[in-house]
Amino acid sequence: MKLLRFGEFEKEKPGVELTDGKRIDVSTFGEDFNEAFFANDGLTRLAKWVEQEKGNCPEISSTVRIGSCVARPSKIVCIGLNYAKHAAEAGMEAPSEPVVFFKSTTALCGPFDNLILPRNSVKTDWEVELAIVIGKKASYVNEDEALDYVAGYALHNDYSEREFQLERGGQWVKGKSNDTFAPLGPIMVTKDEIMDPQNLNMWLSVNGEMLQNSNTNDMIFSVRHVVSYLSQFMTLLPGDVISTGTPFGVGLGFKPPRFLKANDVVELGIDQLGTQRQIVVDFIKQ
Repeated sequence: MKLLRFGEFEKEKPGVELTDGKRIDVSTFGEDFNEAFFANDGLTRLAKWVEQEKGNCPEISSTVRIGSCVARPSKIVCIGLNYAKHAAEAGMEAPSEPVVFFKSTTALCGPFDNLILPRNSVKTDWEVELAIVIGKKASYVNEDEALDYVAGYALHNDYSEREFQLERGGQWVKGKSNDTFAPLGPIMVTKDEIMDPQNLNMWLSVNGEMLQNSNTNDMIFSVRHVVSYLSQFMTLLPGDVISTGTPFGVGLGFKPPRFLKANDVVELGIDQLGTQRQIVVDFIKQ
């Protein structure tokens, strides 16, 4: 099953993409795709409901805004330096354990929303990533059972302001958490439709130039390992998002480095998870 959310920012409604590609409004199901939905076996209940009611659900217009495919989660946990070639381009050794940081949930936005350059930003960078959505409460999970706790997967662009991240006190979260820095979606695809999360092609281009072109098989720590590892240090709640790292080709890795500016167009995608497109705009004080 493929879940999506649509409509005005922070007023999104739930939707489902059917096998024929048609997108339907499932608002009358009565639940958003949030912690309570996933915790109460929402995926199973929704699948049964859609089978019975899809003929009565209005089609979603192709012109409507698409929001984040899950409602604001309790946390967005990110894994740094999780692709071998990306670690190499950053001039760093592959980590012996996952590098963990958080991204503010207020960074969450839709896959086609504008990217707003933060005030005083000079080094905003791109990062195509595979995101995991947690399906049930996970604490001290063994690696061999880790996928039992996964609801599905989504496309995520882990935007990063490198000066804020690396030169302003060394606190990564500051460079990761600006508004619009976490476009998620357009769809969350349930895990039963993804045969192997460790074999998905992924790419990102800026102004039509392909800059990231890789596969999740270059991950240092697999989806199973990441879910298990994080659960040793924190309780993962239903609906939580884990972003699993980016492959080589980020702006910071170029010589000289390349960063985003107003009017740039960023496009990205992962096999089976759809594509995103963001236009870069300057911050304007409201």
